Amino acid sequence: MNIPKITCIDNALKIYYENSEIGNNEIKILFAVRSSATISRLKKLVKAEMIKKHMPVFCANKINTKIAYEVWGIDVIDLEERRKKIKELYL
Repeated sequence: MNIPKITCIDNALKIYYENSEIGNNEIKILFAVRSSATISRLKKLVKAEMIKKHMPVFCANKINTKIAYEVWGIDVIDLEERRKKIKELYL
């Protein structure tokens, strides 16, 4: 499955640091997707990895944020560096 691109570095970082688990609303914000089928496929990828890592599920409708970002290839450190560089360029 092709993973959609994130829509905003700030949103991606905010979601990562504010939520230990994420659900449909956060995924919609992160990728600007509306299709419930796409959201379901994205969550399935993460749930499979959570099972491999014996990660507990606290809410049936949510997935672990850290694992989700790993599975989806979202590098938080890279995003932080990019955000910092953007601020330097505009200040």
